Amino acid sequence: MRILVCNDDGIDAPGLAVLVEVAKLLTDDVWVVAPDGKRTAAGASITVGKPLTMREIEPKRYSCSGTPADCVVTAMSWLFKDAIKPDLVLSGINDGRNVAEDLAYSGTLGIAREASFWGIAAIGFSRVKKPEQTEHDVKWLADFVRTLWKERDEWVLEGHWLSVNLPTSLPAEIRQPRIGRDKIALISDVVSRDGDLTVLNVPRGRAHTSEEGDDNDLIDRGYVCINRLNWFGQAQLDAELLESLEK
Repeated sequence: MRILVCNDDGIDAPGLAVLVEVAKLLTDDVWVVAPDGKRTAAGASITVGKPLTMREIEPKRYSCSGTPADCVVTAMSWLFKDAIKPDLVLSGINDGRNVAEDLAYSGTLGIAREASFWGIAAIGFSRVKKPEQTEHDVKWLADFVRTLWKERDEWVLEGHWLSVNLPTSLPAEIRQPRIGRDKIALISDVVSRDGDLTVLNVPRGRAHTSEEGDDNDLIDRGYVCINRLNWFGQAQLDAELLESLEK
């Protein structure tokens, strides 16, 4: 089994180190490609028509100058171009939950989305800030991934991936939450004004609003939250509307 591990917090992020440990309990064929610095909220963006720098830090471990999704693109189009492709992409563990609108903004989930384009099963992991980590977390997560892999026929579909949010403490019960709403950028701070030029800053963070049964609610109550996502995002238009457009 070949596993590719990526993230959006950078090659030296603690969450990446934990996820690599998890992967190594599952296989000895673990590859790492991660950004050379933090790339928060990069979403699914990729770099085209511009140079990307790949640095081999040690065997099977590379840093990438591009976006989180670029880490998958470069792996698939260069590292594994003439080699066995990964069976599974693990992304994270993100420093902070990915809920609500984060499902679109998140670089962690952008990695998993990109992996789905290449037909590879993918799981994006995120965890609340300042978790109560213990020496047992890695084994629990490895068992979690191992079970998902054994049961992959139940969740691996073309164009789909999994998003997993981890609470403060593990082990924990597992739930499938409703995706909530927790908008960022409710206000932009004015840094300076000079004639017709205004410099703004969109603050980090959010209110962590929630309703019963949504992702924020269940994470705060100590559950592991798992969702299967897809990139299709298509909702059929009514046939009568299409007919009216032809008139």
